[in-house]
Amino acid sequence: LSPGILPNVYNPPAGLCWDQLCTDPPVVDGDGPERNVDSVVTSFLEAAATQAQQYRTNHILMTMGSDFHYENAHLWFKNLDKLIAHANARQANGSRVHALYSTPSCYLRELHRANLTWPLKMDDFFPYSDGPHQFWTGFFSSRPALKGYERLSSGFLQICSQLEALAGPLARDGPYGPGDSSVLREAVAVAQHHDAVSGTERQHVADDYARQLAKGWDSCQVLVANALSLLGGTKDPFVFCNALNISVCPLSESTAHFTVILYNPLAWGVAWPVRLPVKGSSYAVTDPQGRPVASQVSLGFPTPTSGAAPGELLFQAWAPPLGFSTFGVKQLSPGGPWDPPRGPSGDPEPQIENEHLRVLFDPITGHLREIQNLAKGFSLPVFQSFYWYNASAGDALCPQASGAYIFRPNVSTPIPVAKHAATHLIKTELVQELHQNFSAWCSQVLRLRPGQPYLELEWTVGPIPVSDGLGKEVISRFETPLRTAGRFYTDSNGRQVLERRRDYRPTWNLSQSEPVAGNYYPVNTRIFIKDQKVQLTVLTDRSQGGSSILDGSLELMVHRRLLNDDNRGVGEPLDEPGDDGRGLVVRGRHLVLLDTAAAAADKHRPRAQEMVTSPYVVLAAGPGPQLRQFSGLRRPLPPNLHLLTVEPRGAGTLLLRLEHLFERGESQNGSQPVTVDL
Repeated sequence: LSPGILPNVYNPPAGLCWDQLCTDPPVVDGDGPERNVDSVVTSFLEAAATQAQQYRTNHILMTMGSDFHYENAHLWFKNLDKLIAHANARQANGSRVHALYSTPSCYLRELHRANLTWPLKMDDFFPYSDGPHQFWTGFFSSRPALKGYERLSSGFLQICSQLEALAGPLARDGPYGPGDSSVLREAVAVAQHHDAVSGTERQHVADDYARQLAKGWDSCQVLVANALSLLGGTKDPFVFCNALNISVCPLSESTAHFTVILYNPLAWGVAWPVRLPVKGSSYAVTDPQGRPVASQVSLGFPTPTSGAAPGELLFQAWAPPLGFSTFGVKQLSPGGPWDPPRGPSGDPEPQIENEHLRVLFDPITGHLREIQNLAKGFSLPVFQSFYWYNASAGDALCPQASGAYIFRPNVSTPIPVAKHAATHLIKTELVQELHQNFSAWCSQVLRLRPGQPYLELEWTVGPIPVSDGLGKEVISRFETPLRTAGRFYTDSNGRQVLERRRDYRPTWNLSQSEPVAGNYYPVNTRIFIKDQKVQLTVLTDRSQGGSSILDGSLELMVHRRLLNDDNRGVGEPLDEPGDDGRGLVVRGRHLVLLDTAAAAADKHRPRAQEMVTSPYVVLAAGPGPQLRQFSGLRRPLPPNLHLLTVEPRGAGTLLLRLEHLFERGESQNGSQPVTVDL
């Protein structure tokens, strides 16, 4: 057996559980009639001997605890102290067992010292199931808003740490008060718990994780304001628009003259679209050198979460590596927003395009129909739409229901949200968009901007209707004629890409009992399908479950609302109430890249990193920083190198982490080793 297999899942041996949730008697080592220490130690030694038979060294690992344990840690440690002392005392009588408090790293150090060769497991443990119809693949998508907030918070933590490092200790106690990155760092760390970002907690616990993250944002935003003040030379108040995802920003909506600061946490320069809700009809935007920047105000397509501002100001900003650029915004006329020409859904050939891509839509159904790569001269028919799986409520043959952990559709074929989408086409010099409305609870904007080598899909889903008594698991599915032979590819935590094969496991013969749920995998940042020549990649802005259920297709689960508990410990259905109690509305983005299979990684690697650690917009009511542009690097890092961490670690000390972006062999140029002069 491998060194990582435990005999009792992660629970203590039988009879040795001393939490307040346990029922085993405490260790009594006095001389009275209740003394039981001898039998307890004997039981422990027998369990150790049994476990040791399956291990290759004379070191074994016992887990003493379980779910919800150590709320009252004193009970555990009082009994463990006695167990260790009395077990080790038996060595005087010839016992070969020595017990000690340890850690995983201490255990692995001893295995390393044993100088043995261990079997190497290259394949994944996912998808995991504890029964033929109990695949734990629902939590890959559960609580999508919390998953998105966690991803945003992780990126903002990097920005907070970088600016604290660049501005120095005064950033923690500057003109805007005491700021601190540790509050957000702790909140992000706690949100990584396996019952936090996974979505397998109760609703009030999920609310508390979000509250802790929000508290961390508040503290970090003070630090960011202090740092920008120190680096840029200003005492003007900074404003953080935390609700831009629903087009709400009080400063831009109410002020005729303000400043936009774009901070870039990446080690290469970026161009980044800025969208701000406004009430005027035209604005003048200037770059850090005072030169005019093209901008427009347009009427947005209304969605269930739109803010009160009638229009959005759009312009393309940019920022240097590990630095910021400042843009001035001045209102020219106060009237309502300009409504750009909208093509009706009956256009003979609705399409959007820029210098990289041309995207065609079906004039009858409004669906995406084809993507053309103009730079490389090839195209791929691509159909995309939204569907929902009918969540199983359990039945007489198998009581298992879909829940926070378990994904169990009651049929393998999903139901279309709509067979037709109402569409609006918008074309301006700064953006081309097709707005799709599938239903009152499902809409999408497909977007191309100049210079953008990918198609952006901004989807809004919810509140998922359940008045019909059916739980629903909503997917976005892409269908192509690519011959994929049951293979698709997903990432592991944004790094290694793993090949997945439908209805197949590399190290044992699989008898598939759930053709959909049994083929779902976690997608942290990307999923793609390819043939010998062409690759279609979809990047995500949060962790989602994904698969390729049909050859040439890929799908991502964007939202789920369920009416039954799955009996894995949550004790309540995954039925998120949302802001108004009528059900959760979620908005997110998928970026679609079409390229040759040989060159695809050169595009999806840096683009996915931009999604994970995105540039960040800060506003100021006045003219903003005197220093209009700043970079913390003397020069950009090579394009295949990522600046993972710049973080203060005590007086005069920084933690610096550099990371190669590419896997070996996936890119002719990107996968080469890189040398950098620190």
